[in-house]
Amino acid sequence: MSSAPNDQVYESGILQSWHENAGAWTQTVREGGIESRRLITNQSILDAVLETRPHSVLDLGCGEGWLVRALAAQGVQAIGVDAVPELIDRAAQAGGDFRVASFEDVIHGRLQLRVDTLVCNFALLGKESTERLVACLPSLLEEGGRFIVQTVHPVIACGDQAYVDGWREENWAGFCAAFPAHAPWYFRTLSSWIAMFTASGWRLCEIREPLHPGTGRPASVMFILQDGTQDILL
Repeated sequence: MSSAPNDQVYESGILQSWHENAGAWTQTVREGGIESRRLITNQSILDAVLETRPHSVLDLGCGEGWLVRALAAQGVQAIGVDAVPELIDRAAQAGGDFRVASFEDVIHGRLQLRVDTLVCNFALLGKESTERLVACLPSLLEEGGRFIVQTVHPVIACGDQAYVDGWREENWAGFCAAFPAHAPWYFRTLSSWIAMFTASGWRLCEIREPLHPGTGRPASVMFILQDGTQDILL
């Protein structure tokens, strides 16, 4: 799979922006500066992971590590990986099992482990990088395990722009901390998300739409998936 030149620029811009924004992001998350996370989406992903009583969880794109610590507090063996060393340093300082690993490291098999639950919580931001990562993840999953993705709800995140796949830019307006760099991210429609998972061999078990308690509108969308190739083998 080859990327268009603009895709390559945006993909490299994602990682660069997170290197620059690591401190501001850590401050924002730990101070509860994102209302939707504080009110609903943090608990939504935690509940989704815990409901099948997993023994081992891998949080891909773990950021400053709050989910790994929350799972560890529930007795779950959780590991967090992220491509940004500063985020991993900050995560490790707060306690937990964290490792520096990019999506490219995962794609090329450099992460030697298997777990019964994989999580991407607001971490699938690119186009080709997301597609390649999602396609390779069954190799990290124990038989019968689950892959849980929580991301922005396309209908809400679309705003006034056309409801079509394409690159967008996060300018961090309304966040409590000062973010030094804008961050590119790839917008996908709901049908596009589902098509990507299906094309990568995943079986979609459930879609959830956690609602903001104040507005009654979706605060996120969550996909709960299992390895569809196991169905064929069985």
